[in-house]
Amino acid sequence: MATLYTHKDSNIRRTWFLMFGFFVVVILLGWLVSAYFGDPSILVVAVIFSIVMNVGAYWYSDKIVLRLTHAKPITRDSHRELWNIVENLSITAGLPMPRVYIVEDQAPNAFATGRNPEKAVVAVTSGLLGILEKNELEGVIAHELSHIGNRDMLVSTVAVVLVGFVAIVSDLFLRVSFFGGRDNGKGNAFIVIAALVVAILAPIAAQLIHFAISRKREFLADASGALLTRYPEGLASALEKISAHGRPMKHQSHATAHLFIANPLGGKAKGFKHMADSLFTTHPPVEKRVSALRGMK
Repeated sequence: MATLYTHKDSNIRRTWFLMFGFFVVVILLGWLVSAYFGDPSILVVAVIFSIVMNVGAYWYSDKIVLRLTHAKPITRDSHRELWNIVENLSITAGLPMPRVYIVEDQAPNAFATGRNPEKAVVAVTSGLLGILEKNELEGVIAHELSHIGNRDMLVSTVAVVLVGFVAIVSDLFLRVSFFGGRDNGKGNAFIVIAALVVAILAPIAAQLIHFAISRKREFLADASGALLTRYPEGLASALEKISAHGRPMKHQSHATAHLFIANPLGGKAKGFKHMADSLFTTHPPVEKRVSALRGMK
């Protein structure tokens, strides 16, 4: 059974793999684009861009996520019960006390971010505080602390930035190639086709890998969180309440959706869309998560 630190080392390795993969993809795109336009300087720009983005994603991704979600810091005096729950469970888990943030949104949800436990953040929405009992809130916080202990939030937060920029780089190339044309026909047919294929498939492949990692880590964090509180029913009940709410968050995007304990985009798909979502969603079905938690009793 998963424990709080079972997957820490593998997630650290996965983060370095993700960053290296981003570097390779952008360099490949840069090489293809430079060959396509006959301008070697484009490859140099791609190398510099990859290095800067990797460093930026590692050091500043938590700040980017907090800005995207409009999260605000709290103090012990402003939200005493929440603060005490985070503090007590952090001590139990052997983790440093993370910074605690609130997102003013009636949709119940929560997330963790930060590159390591010392820089970690736990954030919950005001809507979550309004509908959960104390033991249910403890289950949610334990789930988020499990992400921190397992280093899940490292790979996930870095993925927000890197996967997003792969898409941006690909989109820029496609726009330039379609509307800007090639430089005097210098690119050959193979280069043209290869550049277009990589530009189209790179963001899709990055997202699929990203989604698969996200779904797996939710089950692991559920199990670890239940072990931390020793009360699986608290988190199971919280997930049911969050799922029943169904309202999308005011400030949400596909880029940050995987960080949350439940899909912040809201809604439940049916029919063909449900089949497609099972492949592309960042979260496993709530029913399966609740069933797994109640099976731990």
